[in-house]
Amino acid sequence: MASGEASGSEGTASVDKATASGSRDPQALRPHAEHAFAAELAALARQDDRPRPARWKLSPWAVATYLLGGTLPDGTAITPKYVGPRRIVEVAVTTLATDRALLLLGVPGTAKTWVSEHLAAAVSGDSTLLVQGTAGTPEEAIRYGWNYARLLAHGPSRDALVPSPVMRAMAEGMTARVEELTRIPADVQDTLITILSEKTLPVPELGEEVQAVRGFNLIATANDRDRGVNDLSSALRRRFNTVVLPLPESAEAEVDIVTRRVGQIGRSLDLPAAPDGIEEIRRVVTVFRELRDGVSADGRTKLKSPSGTLSTAEAISVVTSGLALSAHFGDGVLRPGDVAAGILGAVVRDPAADRVVWQEYLETVVREREGWTDFYRACREVSA
Repeated sequence: MASGEASGSEGTASVDKATASGSRDPQALRPHAEHAFAAELAALARQDDRPRPARWKLSPWAVATYLLGGTLPDGTAITPKYVGPRRIVEVAVTTLATDRALLLLGVPGTAKTWVSEHLAAAVSGDSTLLVQGTAGTPEEAIRYGWNYARLLAHGPSRDALVPSPVMRAMAEGMTARVEELTRIPADVQDTLITILSEKTLPVPELGEEVQAVRGFNLIATANDRDRGVNDLSSALRRRFNTVVLPLPESAEAEVDIVTRRVGQIGRSLDLPAAPDGIEEIRRVVTVFRELRDGVSADGRTKLKSPSGTLSTAEAISVVTSGLALSAHFGDGVLRPGDVAAGILGAVVRDPAADRVVWQEYLETVVREREGWTDFYRACREVSA
């Protein structure tokens, strides 16, 4: 709401007005990328003198700088949104400047959604033209629907038509997003074939079609752990340029990612900073990487891997929860006891098999590691 005093219809009006104008709500728990990083996007736009594709807010170079971070000539610092190989971002941005759609593929937690959102924000200034894929996503979510009251009263008409985010992006020359594409039923997925190949969306009920204007493109994300759920048809896959987002190459890179994101999330939740928490972040990342890779960091001990993915995103969640515990029920310093329960919940997804994996890891690796005695005790306590 606009203020703490607003309530009832007055408060609803304030919310509706803010939503309609696309302005940032200062009370939003998670602002859209174009709002959260508006100052950086504006600074890039002011100093961006390179050629921009039609209807792009920034040049491809500036979009890549926004994603990867850097310092502008006037000294403005652009924070990294993605920590990974530069070439991956460059290929993704270049794809959006062509007539090929972009498919971001990777295991869970490799920042596919995060990258998709920031690409749309930097290219179109709007990351909200989104279709969230699920097993129940209908064809109307990608094509269009109808206002049934108007449809019954007056028959098919433009006024009765409800455009999908994809249709809006086509008409306005913007970037649409489809999350978890492989979770959408195959027959609904194939609705995209005509859109991506012909750049046209027929509306047979009206005897019309919507043609995409310059600037339109689409970013889809897919989880490569979902192979066999609703695999993309070869016809649809050919319409995409696929970019695979890898897991962080090194422990230091992953620690950096977790630290940055936990800091951002903590500020949005008014949690205190955790300047002394870097050691616990390193431990969480180390545990996740060792169990994920099936071998200890020194290469001496082979390990069984649990059924979960133990992604960077899950590490961020564990540390954020630990930070909240330390803030509300501790002394504000992130300690082993604050992250132990979160790690247990992330690792032990299958109560039978994963618990055995976890116990073996604690006894063969954690217990013997120098300087990890307090961490071992905390993990044993919550695992008992």
